[in-house]
Amino acid sequence: MERYIERIQKRKGAGRFPQGEMKKEKNRHSFSGSIGFVLAAAGSAVGLGNIWRFPYLAAKDGGGLFLVIYLILALTFGFTLLATEIAIGRKTKQSPLTAYGKLKEKWKPLGVLACLVPVIIMPYYCVIGGWVVKYLLAYLTGEGSSAAADGYFTDYIGRAGQPLLFMIVFLLIVAVIIFRGVNRGIESFSKILMPLLLLMVVGIAVFSLTIKFTDGNGVTRTGMEGFQIYVIPNLEGLTIKGFFTVLVDAMGQLFFSLSVAMGIMIAYGSYVKDDANLVKSINQIEIFDTAVAFLAGVMILPAVYTFMGREGMEASGPSLMFVSLPKVFASMGKAGNGIGALFFAMVLFAALTSAVSVMEAVVSSIMDKFHVSRIKAAVIETVIALAGGVLVCLGYNNLYFDIVLPNGAHAQILDVMDYISNNCLMPLVAIGTCILIGWVVKPAAVIEEAEKTGCRFGRKRLYIVMVRYIAPALLVVLLLKSIGILSVI
Repeated sequence: MERYIERIQKRKGAGRFPQGEMKKEKNRHSFSGSIGFVLAAAGSAVGLGNIWRFPYLAAKDGGGLFLVIYLILALTFGFTLLATEIAIGRKTKQSPLTAYGKLKEKWKPLGVLACLVPVIIMPYYCVIGGWVVKYLLAYLTGEGSSAAADGYFTDYIGRAGQPLLFMIVFLLIVAVIIFRGVNRGIESFSKILMPLLLLMVVGIAVFSLTIKFTDGNGVTRTGMEGFQIYVIPNLEGLTIKGFFTVLVDAMGQLFFSLSVAMGIMIAYGSYVKDDANLVKSINQIEIFDTAVAFLAGVMILPAVYTFMGREGMEASGPSLMFVSLPKVFASMGKAGNGIGALFFAMVLFAALTSAVSVMEAVVSSIMDKFHVSRIKAAVIETVIALAGGVLVCLGYNNLYFDIVLPNGAHAQILDVMDYISNNCLMPLVAIGTCILIGWVVKPAAVIEEAEKTGCRFGRKRLYIVMVRYIAPALLVVLLLKSIGILSVI
């Protein structure tokens, strides 16, 4: 029967794709259900960006003001990019490297850029994941107080041995999950880790609200006071320039929070079954990610404020997680070691779920482009990530250099890779995606894909306006700001 159908299709020119691709799509793995997809996608979204960047930006940008703007952007700008990429994945049943070319032949280069982002991110993400493994072991073995000592973090990353070892450990854990495939690997892993991650986040957030500390000057601060700084909008001295700064910061954070413009959501979207309710899944991912991003602030800011005051809330990135927070845990006394272990276990879970999605975007691209097995594609990407990870580790000792980036920041290897992927390529990919869908393929392609199971695309008019006009304009502003051209903001 199959051969008969193939002969009929060849005779009539039927069939949307060449025969080899039809067979490949038929055999393509998929998530077993919507829950698996939502948890995997949410796991990708909930990563280090939520934990060490969101709280800092909220504290810097007026607390509740940042939260309100972020929420509005998540429901409009973020929703547009998220829905577009997931729909592209399911419509084409292709990974980011090949999906854009499937939509429009001349747009293949955009797929190359989209695939290049996770290729660059994976090595340094594994290095940071190795740092998390090191700190978790320190707290599990009762040596958490040592991690709070001045110079502990810089001394550690300046070594050549241990950072390489723990980077390899982290990478191998991720690789094993990817080797196991979509169902037995990514989906099973996400169904176990994401509920645990959520429980840990909620538990630490509740604890953070209950703490109280009196410093050497007799000043008592509480977690609830830090929470109020976090959620109550601070409009004091707010200018138009300041408002645009908050807007750009919130928009940039959405890239980290939703894992868009990295090819990840296209890859995951390609594994979603055609009978799944895509609109419902997108809404659930939005809710899950926004809730965890908010709870990350509740976890961190009240605790940092309680033990370090307002000045402690100015830290972000690695300095927040690996320098400031260990000092907070040390200030908690006997409970600090246990809380620190729980926190870094939670961070490790978040880092793993995100790293799995980053690696899968590359592995699926290699599989679709070169028609190789998952094992072979995963080995290739593991070797690439390992080589890049070694360079990043050595960038803090043997290969150390210090250059100034176009945005004025001092950088070495990790910072350069982060700048190229996050500040340059991701906005370019997102702009290209909006132009392709908004003006070339037309928004109806995404809307029809979302509605093909009979569900209603509730923000249809908003989506069309966003993908055609507002999102590209905002992305251009973000790109110019990120690369240091638009310095007035």
